[in-house]
Amino acid sequence: MEELKKKSKTSVPFSSITKYEESLLEKIRQKTKDMNLNNVTRTKAYLEFYLRYPDIHWAFLGHMVSRNGGWNMTDLKGEFLNRLLARKDRQLFFQFLERGNWLIFQDVYPQFLLYEESLRKKKPLFHLFAHLNISTFMGTIWNHYWQTNDTYILTMALVINEQNYLEKRVVQNPQYQKDVLNKFEFLLQDWLSFNHILFPYGNKMLVGLTVHQFESLHERILLGKRLYQLLFKNKEIHQMSVEWTKSHPHTGSRKDYWPDIFNSVNEGTPGLPYHLHLESCQLRPGAKRIYSPTLENAWKNEIHKEAEQGDWFSDWRIVDYLMEDDEFIDGEIKDEYCKTLERLELAALAKKAITF
Repeated sequence: MEELKKKSKTSVPFSSITKYEESLLEKIRQKTKDMNLNNVTRTKAYLEFYLRYPDIHWAFLGHMVSRNGGWNMTDLKGEFLNRLLARKDRQLFFQFLERGNWLIFQDVYPQFLLYEESLRKKKPLFHLFAHLNISTFMGTIWNHYWQTNDTYILTMALVINEQNYLEKRVVQNPQYQKDVLNKFEFLLQDWLSFNHILFPYGNKMLVGLTVHQFESLHERILLGKRLYQLLFKNKEIHQMSVEWTKSHPHTGSRKDYWPDIFNSVNEGTPGLPYHLHLESCQLRPGAKRIYSPTLENAWKNEIHKEAEQGDWFSDWRIVDYLMEDDEFIDGEIKDEYCKTLERLELAALAKKAITF
């Protein structure tokens, strides 16, 4: 990690590039743009890359977390939040989620494509990261991975990188601070299923974790480390998760993992009073399923302004996060998640729109 110490003190100059490298960078930019249309295309791209290169563990972790991003986006047009949040607030919240999802993809996917090309060429091409606005931190780490095949360090470095990448661009962005984070802090922490990250596997089984202190960079990095452990430490859960993702294409609807509770078609009758659906995490007798639309039916594709320039990496001590933890993560989430759904239902029944 001596190299990171050096790089944290100096800016890395652009290297001159060959015609082949220029053409390669253009292809990478175009392919990233094509796959970065919306949450569904991103999530699919992560999984396809992981199935080609199963040593790149972050691609599967990114796929699973991105599925949750999609479910959060469609919740804003689903059964409960449609009743509880004003349209303008739902739009703001969607743009906040979408921007973060878009930013991470346009930073990490070019890294994957350059790794793929390095394998083809049988030589590392990570010096080209600077031309794609990718942190010098990741250039050092990918070179380390090329020599050592240390999947844990690579995965943790990607977790650290993506959360730092979002920090100034989204979490500390004054507009999002004002319009989303300050406004929705109570909702994020206490009400919504936004603070649950769920990993489905097997037959309607779930593990996951609850997000606390989303605004803390430190807490988000630790959460990423724990989610990784949950998904990769238990070989059986990992294998069943991968099989589940292959047989359940991501649509953004929560029907993907609980079709007996959620449906992407609205089964409710307009104008009729609201009735409770759930009891102890099961549908009540005769109750309709909870409406959870697909992303395609919930939101149009956003046009994004270019990612803000700049390298977050300035303090080499961030490498402390690369140390492996032996913390046991049990991942029991179902009861907590069911309680959240029941709270939302009661609020929807009371029809007390949450206003700010």
